[in-house]
Amino acid sequence: MAQVTFKNNPVTLVGSEVKAGGQAPDFTCVGAGLELINLAKTAGKARLFSVVPSLDTPVCSQQTKKFNDQLAALKDKVAAYTVSLDMPFAQGRFCSAENITNLQNLSDMHNQSFGKNYGVLISSLPVPLLSRAIFVVDKNNKVTYAEYVTEVTSHPNYEKAIEALKAVAG
Repeated sequence: MAQVTFKNNPVTLVGSEVKAGGQAPDFTCVGAGLELINLAKTAGKARLFSVVPSLDTPVCSQQTKKFNDQLAALKDKVAAYTVSLDMPFAQGRFCSAENITNLQNLSDMHNQSFGKNYGVLISSLPVPLLSRAIFVVDKNNKVTYAEYVTEVTSHPNYEKAIEALKAVAG
């Protein structure tokens, strides 16, 4: 299991660590219009799952904006998602205010299955949050890149994530 800290304090993650080379676990999240979205509904293209604790925090906001900018060149070849436990309405408000157009939102508040199945659900805080992570999944649902950011308040490796996405984008 990934060793992760939040503000330098160890946290407990629920679920198993997902590794490159394995099959992407299924999940059920809430998308735009309160539609239930699972892995199959995201299929057909290479996918980036950018996992953040909350879009209302500085690093999560920066992460989403940075990926939005970097994904512009790949727009039609890939699908990209920001996954958090934020309510879908808050996610939509953030993306509208920040002009985020290259990522779709997935709220894991329905049953926290993304967090549990990808090993990013933090259970040791007063409220559940998702740990910061990046997953790249090819069109055949194979995980080709997985990064569990070891300190939740730190940034992921944007360059490696985009390189991995480009490699499977076709």
